Amino acid sequence: MFANVPSTHVSAVIKMSETAFFAFKVIMSALIITGASWLSGKKPFLAGFLIALPLMSMLAILFSYLQYRDMDKVNQFASSILVAVPLSLCFFVPFLLNRWLKMNFVMTFGAGLIFLGVAFFIHSWTFQSK
Repeated sequence: MFANVPSTHVSAVIKMSETAFFAFKVIMSALIITGASWLSGKKPFLAGFLIALPLMSMLAILFSYLQYRDMDKVNQFASSILVAVPLSLCFFVPFLLNRWLKMNFVMTFGAGLIFLGVAFFIHSWTFQSK
């Protein structure tokens, strides 16, 4: 995993196999998601605030750097996230409009996914020339 990385950099990172590193990333992500999901039943406003933080983005950027040590790719990744975050908020528009539209959950969620699909095409178009 760190074969091409100078030994001075490797000493700053705990050495582990790629499989162990992958498992660590999955477990961390799963704990955050399930923790926020559980918290949403107890304190929905706190859970919403925590999920609004870019925790997954922060972890993904950190894990990407630790795995590949390529700042150009990390910068591209971060730029993509920066553009995608406001676009991804389109998912929530049907939930806000549902006060007046009175759709059921499946229709509202489906409309959010359609909005998200449109946002993805905008995101793809933004980065197609790069």
